[in-house]
Amino acid sequence: MAEPPSIWDPESIEPIRFSGQRLLVVGSGSVSAAFLPFWLNWVRHTYPELTVQVVLTRSAQRFVTGDALSGLTGRAVLTDEWPVGPNPRALHVHLAQWPQAIAVYPATMHLLARFALGLADTPTLLALHCTKVPIALAAALPPGCWDSPAMARHRTTLAELDNVAVLPPVPGLSMTTGEHTGSHPDTFAKLLGRLESLRSGPPRASSGGDGPPAPPPVGSGPPESFRDTAAAAGQY
Repeated sequence: MAEPPSIWDPESIEPIRFSGQRLLVVGSGSVSAAFLPFWLNWVRHTYPELTVQVVLTRSAQRFVTGDALSGLTGRAVLTDEWPVGPNPRALHVHLAQWPQAIAVYPATMHLLARFALGLADTPTLLALHCTKVPIALAAALPPGCWDSPAMARHRTTLAELDNVAVLPPVPGLSMTTGEHTGSHPDTFAKLLGRLESLRSGPPRASSGGDGPPAPPPVGSGPPESFRDTAAAAGQY
């Protein structure tokens, strides 16, 4: 008898239509960041033409290494921190303008709260506030946190942004108790599906002007200015 398909087999996951060509993936400090290699391997097999750039927070690097992820994307992983020393180019500007969609996996309570409160204390958070491209965040929260009063307020705030979607956590095995009472981020496939829905929806209203210049064609990776900025930050 054939064994049932496993979620850990990339070929067993039904592909989701995703028309973007440049995807920024942001990983924050949940133990679920340890699953990023699996999901990026799945992305590489399912969307071979998709260009992926990963940014990790310092706390995310407790659970996954940049070296592991750069091997799967073909690009050096950036660290979500302000460059030290003079830098002629602003990294947050490129993080906001280069991608056609942004996937935050996993998205911790701390990151969701800072985003909802309008904080911009890292390049990635500032980019999330400045960009007009779709942003989907896969919440990675402890049991009960999704329905807490604080999280309810943050969810309401983020729901008012027409280019943002927050995916609720799904039930799973608790890494603390070993029982099926845990709470995990939804799959990366569903995250891409939500991004595609946002991409095909009505465009976000502009605050004026013609907006940022169109990103360059895909083919040779990030634009030179992106690489220069990352190199100046010692991240590329």
